[in-house]
Amino acid sequence: MDVLKKQTMYTISDIYALPDGERAELIDGQIYNMMPPGRLHQKISWKLHQAIANYIDSRNGLCEVYAAPFAVFLNDDDINYVEPDLSVICDLSKLDDKGCHGAPDWVIEIVSAGSRSRDYMTKLFKYRTAGVREYWIVDPDKQMIMVYGFEKDMVEKYDFNEAVPVGIYEGFTVKIE
Repeated sequence: MDVLKKQTMYTISDIYALPDGERAELIDGQIYNMMPPGRLHQKISWKLHQAIANYIDSRNGLCEVYAAPFAVFLNDDDINYVEPDLSVICDLSKLDDKGCHGAPDWVIEIVSAGSRSRDYMTKLFKYRTAGVREYWIVDPDKQMIMVYGFEKDMVEKYDFNEAVPVGIYEGFTVKIE
């Protein structure tokens, strides 16, 4: 007789119990370890963060942008915890000292070798169902940005040398070179 092996479900308390310096995300009770980002990843993240923050500040905007590591508790449960590379939150009531409780308005993930399938598949589905309005996948290897506008049910592909329109902000574009 075959016996089904019980799969372990992890919780946010398991994330907080990780040794100092070790980072992981939790998606539907499964832990995904995270490798430290490389130099190019960090450079892209910093440039995007700078462009977004400058845009928000120049318009006295109320949204806030956070770079990883920044905790996002996507759902009202204890089995989902992510650290997007960049999160833009416009409903400031979602924020507290621990992070963001609920879906950010805009999430950007910068693909690395260890996160490719998670960014393109697992997180795409998770962010959409959690209520993220816009999701960008920035892929340095392919020099490409995939833009998912969940509110308008659209997907667009851009090259790094193109100005990418930001769906949640009218008239704002970002160019990654």
